[in-house]
Amino acid sequence: MAETERHMIAPSFVEEALDSLRRSGRPTEPLLTGLGLPPAVTEPVSAQTFGQLWLAIAAELDDECFGLGARPMQRGSFTLLCHCVLHAPTLERALRRALRFLNLVLGEPTGRLVVHDGIAEVRLSDEGEPRSAFAYRSYWIILHGLICWLVGRRIPIRLVDFRCAEPEQSADHRLFFGAPIRFSQSVSRLGFDAAMLALPISRNEQQLRQFLRGAPTNILLRYRYDAGTAAAVRRRLTQKEPADWASFATLATDMRMSSSTLRHRLHDEGQSYAGIKDEIRRDLACSLLTNTDQTVSEIATRLGYSEPSAFYRAFRKWIGLSPEAFRKSQTPK
Repeated sequence: MAETERHMIAPSFVEEALDSLRRSGRPTEPLLTGLGLPPAVTEPVSAQTFGQLWLAIAAELDDECFGLGARPMQRGSFTLLCHCVLHAPTLERALRRALRFLNLVLGEPTGRLVVHDGIAEVRLSDEGEPRSAFAYRSYWIILHGLICWLVGRRIPIRLVDFRCAEPEQSADHRLFFGAPIRFSQSVSRLGFDAAMLALPISRNEQQLRQFLRGAPTNILLRYRYDAGTAAAVRRRLTQKEPADWASFATLATDMRMSSSTLRHRLHDEGQSYAGIKDEIRRDLACSLLTNTDQTVSEIATRLGYSEPSAFYRAFRKWIGLSPEAFRKSQTPK
């Protein structure tokens, strides 16, 4: 998958964002026209365009969270949130402050940090019926993007649970997070390694001003897929078939560094060679299942698996579905 394609936002997310305007009785076509988009968005849009759409809707509704909370997140709230957490000493302190701020602003859903078994979980609670998957996802984008920026690295997501039922376009959500996702759970939660909570905050006011000038596009771009060494590794791998990928030692030599240096740099970005390979295999598998008639066994071989059963196990871990179930979910009804 080309690097530019990796930064595209699914049309289902665009439509769900526009629904916030429709619910308030506002037309969508003038806003879309102003962004150079057609009246009905049926193709993926760039992260830059989606960021512009986010800002335009926020201006129209005076709500930076698409009207999805119990109370509006009025324009300027995200800036105040950033100032609130900027000088926290550690990620844990910053995250707890951020959750208190969002709880006060939104009312619901309310978030709290729970740490257990080596996993830090942000759990969201609602008194009434579950909110939409898009609502929870928007909350995660804001919170995850902010904490990644605060520590200067992507925080890999280990799990995502949604309290709501599985939406029709659930594959879009699965691919966006790059982590196991479950729907119809008792609570909505996002989890990452608890060791990350000890990371120091080292941003300053000048860096914050630059960050805010680029938000939310920079969040959608940088913290969904890293720049730097991880991106360089990814580019090298995507130029070859998975069966032809080099060993880690050979890759390090090709990149003119030692294996330990490459491993250290990837670790600093919250990445690993194995994780990057899994991510590329996942995206290629989804593309082949959606756009070709190749059998599951043929796809497994192309991805470098010696046995289809190993591919089945990996795909279920990535997407939460069997390859056949995923392919069926992508078939137009």
